Amino acid sequence: MFKTDLDKKEDIKSSKVIFAGNPNVGKSTIFNALTGMKQHTGNWAGKTVSFAKGRFKHKGHEFEVVDLPGTYSLNSNSLDEEVSKDYIYFEDYDLCVIVADATSLERNLNLVLQISRIRKNILFCVNLIDEAKRKNIKVSKEKLQSELSLPVVFTDMNTGKGIEELKQKIYELTLKGKNRHRTEIKYNEDLLEIINPLKKEISRINESEVSSLWICFEILKRSKAERSKLFLKLGINGNEKKFDKIFKEVTDRAGKENIDIYKEVNISIIKRAEQIYKYAVKTDGEVYIKRDRKIDKILTSKCFGLPIMFLLLGVIFWITIIGANYPSEILSNFFSFIGRHIEQIMISAEFPQWIRSFLIDGVYKTSSWVIAVMLPPMAIFFPLFTLLEDLGYLPRIAFNTDRIFKKAGTSGKQTLSMCMGFGCNACAVVGCRVIGREKERLIAILTNSFVPCNGRFPMLIAIIGMFFTTKANGFLGSVTAAVILLLIIICSVIMTLLVSKVLSKVISGKKSAPFMLELPAYRKVKVGSIILRSLCDKTFNILKRAVIVSVPAGAVIWILANVIVGENSLLAEAAKFIDPFAKLFGMDGMIFTSFILGFPANEIVMPITIMGYLSEGSMVEFANNTDIYTLLTENGWTWITAVCVIIFSIFHFPCATTCLTIRSETRSVKYTIASIVIPTITGLLLCFIFANSMKILGL
Repeated sequence: MFKTDLDKKEDIKSSKVIFAGNPNVGKSTIFNALTGMKQHTGNWAGKTVSFAKGRFKHKGHEFEVVDLPGTYSLNSNSLDEEVSKDYIYFEDYDLCVIVADATSLERNLNLVLQISRIRKNILFCVNLIDEAKRKNIKVSKEKLQSELSLPVVFTDMNTGKGIEELKQKIYELTLKGKNRHRTEIKYNEDLLEIINPLKKEISRINESEVSSLWICFEILKRSKAERSKLFLKLGINGNEKKFDKIFKEVTDRAGKENIDIYKEVNISIIKRAEQIYKYAVKTDGEVYIKRDRKIDKILTSKCFGLPIMFLLLGVIFWITIIGANYPSEILSNFFSFIGRHIEQIMISAEFPQWIRSFLIDGVYKTSSWVIAVMLPPMAIFFPLFTLLEDLGYLPRIAFNTDRIFKKAGTSGKQTLSMCMGFGCNACAVVGCRVIGREKERLIAILTNSFVPCNGRFPMLIAIIGMFFTTKANGFLGSVTAAVILLLIIICSVIMTLLVSKVLSKVISGKKSAPFMLELPAYRKVKVGSIILRSLCDKTFNILKRAVIVSVPAGAVIWILANVIVGENSLLAEAAKFIDPFAKLFGMDGMIFTSFILGFPANEIVMPITIMGYLSEGSMVEFANNTDIYTLLTENGWTWITAVCVIIFSIFHFPCATTCLTIRSETRSVKYTIASIVIPTITGLLLCFIFANSMKILGL
C-alpha cells in the first residue's frame, strides 16, 4: 500500500464516493479511468477482504473513491459480499455510484433497488451501453430515471464514452446536494401491517440515514446478539427489552398468518426490477442471447463441457511450454553476463573473495535464477488465463465442475480458486473469499496447494522433458509434454476432491450453500489490456514476492553449501542424515533437503539439488537439459525417482508466501499448520506406495 501526493494534502476537503455493483460489470475499469494510478488498497476492519481506494479532481474539487468488491445482493453470501454490504450500510460517504451491465440490466436492477431503499444520494451508472446496442438492446435513460427516481449516466469503458458526464454528475450530486430522496418499493400490505409496530419504534429513535423500514427487515432475520450489533453500528440506543417484546409479537403474528417476511421482501424487489426492465428496456426478441445460448449448449453440456475444459487447459500448457524456453534462456544468459560484470567491478574494488561469493554466487544467482525461470512462463500463462476470464469462460468451468465438487462436500466455486492456483497458490488462497460458507472456504484453502503453481511448473516440465519425452522432439515432444502435464494436473484435481471429501466430514460447519454464479455474456476482449493487466496485476506482483523471498534464501543456501564440517558442507551433511528416510519414498537425501530449503520459493528446489550433487558452493548454470539429465542419472535418478519427485513436487507443503497468506486469511496458526501437514503427508504416502510397489514388481 502506498500514498499519493493527494493523500498528503490534508487541508484539501474531499468528498467520499463509493462504487458498488455486480461482478463483471466494468466497475473497476471505471474506477481506474477516474483515479488513474492515484490509488491504493485498504481493508475493512476485522476482515481480510481488500478494496481499492483512489482520488481524482474535477473542477478543482477532490473526490475520494472507494471501489467495493462486486456483489450480487446485499444478502451476503461471501466475505466479499459481506464487506460491500457493511460498507454500504454503515460507512459515511457522500454518494454511492451503482454500476450495472447494460446487457444484463434486469439482474443488476435487484442490487440497485436494494441499495436505493436503504441509503440516499445514489447515482446509477449503466455501463457497456455500446455492447448492448450491438446486441440490439435499447435502454431508455429517461424511463430508468423516471422509474427509479435516480439520476442515470450511460458509459462504455471500451471506448471511454460517458466518463466526463460521470465526473460532472458526481460533482453535482456531492456538492449541490441533489437526489436526497429514497426509491420506494411497493411491499405486501399484510407484511407492512405486521411490521408496523416495529417500524414506529425504530423510526422514533433512528437518527441515521439508513431507512427505518430496512432496519425492520434486517433485524427480523437476525439473532438477538446480531440485532444488538446492528443497533450499535447504526447508533440506535433503545430499550432492548422493549425491542425484544415487539420483535416477538411481530414474528409470532407473521407465523400465524403464514407470511415469510424475508421471502416477501425479496419477491417485492424482484417484481419491481422486472417492471422497470420491461418498461425501460427493449430488445429485438431473443436474438441477442441466441448466440450465447448456442455456445453454452456446448461448453456447459454434460458430454462436452469437461473434455473442452481439459483441452483448453492442455493448449494453455502447451503454449506455455513451447513459449517459455527461449525467453528463459535469454534471461539466463543476460543475468549471467550482468553477474560477471558485477563480479569484475567487485574484484576491482578489492572486495574479499568470500563477500563476492556470498553476494554473487549466493544472493544474485539464486534471485536471477528465480526471475529467469518464473518470468517467461508467467508472462505467457497469466495473459492466456486472463483471456479466458475476460471472455467469460471461467464461470462456465465452475458450473461444469459444481456437481463433482458438491459430491466432495464443497463448492463449485472452488474451481475458480484452483484455476488461480495454477498461477500462484497465495493469490488463490485470497481468491477463496468468493466461497460463501466458511467450512467450504476453509476446505478450499487447505487443499489449494494440491494444484501446482507457476513456481513448480518449470521443474515439472524439465523432469517430464528429460525422462519421458526424450524420444519425441520438436512439436511432438512439446505436445507429449503438455499431455503428460495435463494428466498430472487431473491427478492433482482428483486428489483434491478426495481430500476435500475427508475434510468435509472432519470440519464442522453448515451444509453446502446454494450454488449461485453468474454466467456472463461472451464479450470481445482487448488483447493489449489483457497483457498489461495480467503483467502488472499478477506476473510482476508474484515475481516481486518470489524475489524478496529468494534473496535471504540464497544467502542461507550459500552458507549451508560453503560452511564445511569435517570433509563435507552442511548441505551435504544434512542430505546424508536425511537419506535413509528419503529412500523410503523413492528419493534421496539431497532431493529432500532441497525441498526443505525450497520452502521460501519452489523455483529453487531443482538448482539446490544440482548444486548439492556437484558439491558446488553456488548455483550452477547448464547449457541444456541434457547436461542436467546426465548429472541426475549419475547420482542415481531413474524414471521411478522422477515420478516420485513429480508426486512430491505437487503434494508437499506450500511455499512461505502461501503459508503467510493462509495465516492471514484464516487468522489461525492451527489451520496454517494443517495446510502444511495435509499435502505433505499425502505426498509422502503416495510416493511410498508408488516406490515400494515398483520395487515389489522388480521395476
